[in-house]
Amino acid sequence: MSNATAPMMPFDDAIATMLAQVSASESSETVPLTQALDRIAAEDIVSPIDVPGHNNSAMDGYAVKAGSAQVGDELKVIGVAAAGHPFAKELGDGECVRIMTGATIPTGADAIVIQENVTANTEAGAITINQAAAVGDNIRLQGADIKLGHAVIATGERLSPVDIGLLASLGIAEVKVKRKLTVAIFSTGDELVAPGAPLESGQIYDSNRYLIHAMLQRFNADIIDLGRLPDDLGKIKDALSEAASQADAIITSGGVSVGDADHTKAALDALGDVGFWKVAMKPGKPFAFGRIGAKQADNGAWFFGLPGNPVAAAVTMDQLVQPVLIQLAGQQPTASPVFNAAADEAFKKRPGRADFQRATYWQDPQGPLKVKSAGSQSSGVLSTMKSANSFARLEQQRDSVAAGETVEVLPFSELLR
Repeated sequence: MSNATAPMMPFDDAIATMLAQVSASESSETVPLTQALDRIAAEDIVSPIDVPGHNNSAMDGYAVKAGSAQVGDELKVIGVAAAGHPFAKELGDGECVRIMTGATIPTGADAIVIQENVTANTEAGAITINQAAAVGDNIRLQGADIKLGHAVIATGERLSPVDIGLLASLGIAEVKVKRKLTVAIFSTGDELVAPGAPLESGQIYDSNRYLIHAMLQRFNADIIDLGRLPDDLGKIKDALSEAASQADAIITSGGVSVGDADHTKAALDALGDVGFWKVAMKPGKPFAFGRIGAKQADNGAWFFGLPGNPVAAAVTMDQLVQPVLIQLAGQQPTASPVFNAAADEAFKKRPGRADFQRATYWQDPQGPLKVKSAGSQSSGVLSTMKSANSFARLEQQRDSVAAGETVEVLPFSELLR
């Protein structure tokens, strides 16, 4: 069956097919904590200490024995405990220690009376209790937050700024992380011109490669940019071979439709195996997935051929390529948020393809979540991606949507925001 007549693969089947074939690299490296942001943990990270490391005060006040700190009791202040400067002696009956937040609980004390609940007599060096203390009041116990040996980061987690701070609080200076993905990109087409150069008749600026490059930067991948290639089979084959020898994945834009000048297909047939060419989605039907260099053992890269229209390239990069790169990078999969919203206006659609329409959603103060079109749905109109904040995902066999009907809303991922 030719590529032109091959059936379109349903969107969910395309995702499942790719994920079933791709597995994460086992390669890892150890990096300083200052270089670990957005890296993927290659192993469980366990706490080497208890947090807190000692019983400490949750408030400014007085460390007491609860049994001798009832209403009206007068206690002698025998010292001060501050964070980093513990009180060294043991507390006796009828005694208390002035204590600051975070300071170690003195030996013998079992409660903290906050300073607002006492009357201080500074001349006598004593306090009078105005509210009775109970054992454990205002004390943070050793290990109450994190216990020694507890896994604070699981294998496959992407390290966030909070994770970095948490690891630093545990005294961890370096972490073992997955090797970054290396992704090679190029765009094809005689009509493409680099931004900054003058346009001649019939030419357009090469926006897709810059879009894909930026999305991969958000993904924290190492990028090999092979630039713009002409519609020349030999040069495309050379670029694919070069990329497959260096990269984990190759992403191209253009050259995967049914036109006579779309040489990427011929190059792929010669150099690798292609899983599918068309996906039942709009925009983004001409999408190719396969492996380059698969015919040579221990050499190769996964291939993603994106459509040439800029919106179609953005949608397929976000919805089809991103989940596969996440798995390839060794990251734990997390479900993307999906909301149901009431259509604020009609959405045009024909059955046959899952439709990802650029949309804007918002919360109606007096009603449900609402969604409307962001404007033109032409796959060449990138400006409506700027004004949108989500995709309205309309199911493959669904027809046009009337105002008031329920629509699935997919907020833009970090790759598009």
